[in-house]
Amino acid sequence: MKNLALLTLGLAMLHVAPVRAQSMEELLPRIAAEKNDSARFYLAFSGLTTSETNPVDDMHNADVLLVHGQMSGDKVSQVQGLACLGYDYRAFGSTAKSLEYDLKAKAVAEESGDPRLISCAYTVLAANYLDLHEYPTAIEYGRKCLENAAKHEVNLFSIVGNLLLGEIYLADGKLDSALTYTQKSYELSMSSGIPYSLGEIYVQLGHIQAKLKNPALARSYFDLALETGRQIGSPKFINIAHTALAELHTDAGQPDSAIVCAKQAIAAVQGTPFATMVMKPAQLLTELYRKSAVDSAFKYSEMYKAADDSLYNIKAIQQTQLMTFEEEARQQELAVVHAEEEEARSNNIQMALIALGIVVFILGFLIFSRSYVASAKAISFLCVVALLIVFEFLNLLLHPIIGSITHHSPIFTLLALVCIAALLIPLHHRLEKWAKKLLVEKNDAIRLAKAKRTVEELEARSAAAGS
Repeated sequence: MKNLALLTLGLAMLHVAPVRAQSMEELLPRIAAEKNDSARFYLAFSGLTTSETNPVDDMHNADVLLVHGQMSGDKVSQVQGLACLGYDYRAFGSTAKSLEYDLKAKAVAEESGDPRLISCAYTVLAANYLDLHEYPTAIEYGRKCLENAAKHEVNLFSIVGNLLLGEIYLADGKLDSALTYTQKSYELSMSSGIPYSLGEIYVQLGHIQAKLKNPALARSYFDLALETGRQIGSPKFINIAHTALAELHTDAGQPDSAIVCAKQAIAAVQGTPFATMVMKPAQLLTELYRKSAVDSAFKYSEMYKAADDSLYNIKAIQQTQLMTFEEEARQQELAVVHAEEEEARSNNIQMALIALGIVVFILGFLIFSRSYVASAKAISFLCVVALLIVFEFLNLLLHPIIGSITHHSPIFTLLALVCIAALLIPLHHRLEKWAKKLLVEKNDAIRLAKAKRTVEELEARSAAAGS
């Protein structure tokens, strides 16, 4: 059976798009200006809509969104970008790279605490583990997806999460559970007015009923999937429905009906971007004609071979494009790292200049305090200013360290700052009192000595004048 999880997510993305899919560069100003996380979630999602037609272009959009998220600290953009990159690598058959990006999306989503982002990340991870045939792990992530999806309004991930769980249970041979979750997906789709996954739901229900030995019911579902494909004008899903019907007729020992459906499946995608999807029905026709019509069997065998070669060439081109994309993504990551290093360097320079300024200020203050023109009030005021600057500078230095230790938890950060204040405030008062006393007394002594010298000089001048 065609991997419905991949198809479902792809179609869902296509149908949340505007009439003309916008590039991520066009959407970024709107994404950056949008303050509401929910609105930004759907806005960013609308730019990630080309995975079914041009996955490399979709990866470019995802990377642009990811870099924006990393630069701005926007976790919505980060999770969407990472999850989309994971999804597109999955389309290329690169399970390891897909899982790598999806696990990163999970980490950021969990850090954000946003149920929408968490359900998104868990959905793509469930699909990864389905591909790896690790069904218990896939089921765990599928259930976690639904738990988080239940915390917000019904959206595509609420529907897709149930459909994906149905597919996992179907692959694992647990038909009752597969039927339960797939039917739930159908109910949510109908009640929410989000019909875009109905074609996949009908196909999956048809496969489940076929496994349950209910061919008539399976055919009804495949017919509904075909009708839905025609309604949305999708050659791809018309092909999938006809191919499913052809397989059903083949299993029922109805070769003539199977041949008709297989030919219709081929006709649906010929001359479209999905032309390589003739492979499965062409292979089926080759087997059906092998005993009765050798010429027809040869014809469809050649069609299968041509489609296979075409698919190979497409994959080769896409792999070349993928290498280009990966280099561009690497350069983008280097740019982000460089920007972070520049920011850190700028902060370090500013901190060094502040420290130098404090030292110069204190030295100037000490020199001034020894001056005859300095008054006790001026010394007292400047002493307070100097100590405030020093202690606030210490607070500025300690704050990032506290944030990293407490992971920016408001409660623990507040407690740490209170503890530091409890130490610094008494110390500040003692130093202030000591410095005022020491410097004012020193200044008074200097002023007194200066006055004595002045008196002595005046007396000496008077004595000299009297003699």
